[in-house]
Amino acid sequence: MVVNNGIFIHLAMRNPIIIASRNRNKVAEIKAIFKESVCFKILEDFPPLAEPEETGKTFKDNALLKASYYFQHFGLAVIADDSGLVVPVLDGEPGVLSARYAGGPVSYHRNNEKLLEKMKWFSGNERQAYFICHAVYMDEYIVLSAEGRTDGIITDKARGTNGFGYDPLFLVPKLGKTFAELSSQEKNKISHRYKAIVALRKKLRVYWTKNS
Repeated sequence: MVVNNGIFIHLAMRNPIIIASRNRNKVAEIKAIFKESVCFKILEDFPPLAEPEETGKTFKDNALLKASYYFQHFGLAVIADDSGLVVPVLDGEPGVLSARYAGGPVSYHRNNEKLLEKMKWFSGNERQAYFICHAVYMDEYIVLSAEGRTDGIITDKARGTNGFGYDPLFLVPKLGKTFAELSSQEKNKISHRYKAIVALRKKLRVYWTKNS
């Protein structure tokens, strides 16, 4: 293997890593965070395949489920993640149902409208929330996982046009901005996905170094 910026290229083009998501925003975030010269493939690079049902009770369950599903079908190393928004005052909603919170058809706008409606009775510290991401790497030899979390506050209306999902409603108090008001570079420095992928990357560095 070849050393590049302190991490090993994963057998370059011969053994790419699949990013197991059809969410282009998420794929772009992972690629931007995972700066090293690793060859990534996305699901659109392969023949059509039905998506696995995300039946897990936790973010970790769903990340493992997705990683295993695509690894078994394509036989290549996989990075999969499951992430979402947790609002304690709503008993953890939207939680693992974050992407489908308002039911089908999936819509960021409808999910946000439902959350705002449920949150209109709460104020102050009751509006605390956090994003969480659990990321998994799987190949034929090992499974590695890592988790990241970012704390914030749910706003009373959408703010900003960047990002996706609940980003317009998620205020980062120390910055005074929602995720949707941050540039992608700013968000990638503090996001739950950044923290999870960076932690996973560190574990991969150790793994690849030992097996180079």
